[in-house]
Amino acid sequence: MSAPGGGRSGPAEWGGFEDNVQGGGSAVIDMENMDDTSGSSFEDMGEMHQRMKEEEEEEAEGEAGAGGEEDGEFLGMKGLQGQLGRQVADQMWQVGKRQASKAFSLYANIDILRPYFDVEPVQVRTRLLESMVPVKMINFPQKIAGELYGPLMLVFTLVAILLHGMKTSDTIIREGTLMGTAIGTCFGYWLGVSSFIYFLAYLCNAQITMVQMLSLLGYGLFGHCITLLVTYNIHFHSLFYIFWLVVGGLSTLRMVAVLVSRTVGHTQRLILCGTLAALHMLFLLYLHFAYHKVVEGILDTLEGPNMPPFQRVARDIPVVSSAVLNTTAKANALTL
Repeated sequence: MSAPGGGRSGPAEWGGFEDNVQGGGSAVIDMENMDDTSGSSFEDMGEMHQRMKEEEEEEAEGEAGAGGEEDGEFLGMKGLQGQLGRQVADQMWQVGKRQASKAFSLYANIDILRPYFDVEPVQVRTRLLESMVPVKMINFPQKIAGELYGPLMLVFTLVAILLHGMKTSDTIIREGTLMGTAIGTCFGYWLGVSSFIYFLAYLCNAQITMVQMLSLLGYGLFGHCITLLVTYNIHFHSLFYIFWLVVGGLSTLRMVAVLVSRTVGHTQRLILCGTLAALHMLFLLYLHFAYHKVVEGILDTLEGPNMPPFQRVARDIPVVSSAVLNTTAKANALTL
């Protein structure tokens, strides 16, 4: 071959070229080996770092486990307290929910009582007049109105009449008009006697319900209201006895006749009707004669007798005291 310069190259030149090529190849091989060595070293560093990180995590987990075992009892007590707190909160929530549901269902409860007060004024007036007329036919059960509007109004009317009688009589009224005592007396008689007669009716096998008994006894108080209203304004004992026998007797006979028509057996009728008649007539006597005295006795027991208030009275200075004062004043003047 000819050289670039136009001459022929010798064997020496070819030997040098081959040495250069071989040296370059070894250099390339060395670079490749170096590159492989550096890559493996980087991988070893990554593995070491990963192992150190895993060891640190294992140590942290071991410390956390040891701390959890030490604080296990404390955490158990804390968890128990949390459960009790949640249970108490749930119970309070349930109680509040029940109260709210009762409040919202108040309208439904009013609807339950509405049929007992759904009555026309004309019907109440008719029943008031019928309560003074005894029935004649007792062979079949007489009809009893199952409403409570008229009886309730009669009880309130009787309360007002009692308060009026205390004001018009010689009763010394303290602490207001004693409305609480009158309400307790009237409602106590109406509810108590109705319950007692209903119990006797159950024992005597009488066909009557509690609502009918309340209605019957409530309308029976119409005669008491008339008698007390008249005799509280016209103070004659003979007039009271006349009204007691006539007006009170008619209302009592009306109730007795209704109960007789609903009771089977002479002994049962005698026990039931005799008890009702005695209680009803004696209650009218009590309201006229003994009610005011009983109230006065209760007030005297609770508050003491009605004593006049303490009054201050001016007293005269005795003559001896004035003379001593004058002598003391003169002695002081001479000393000065």
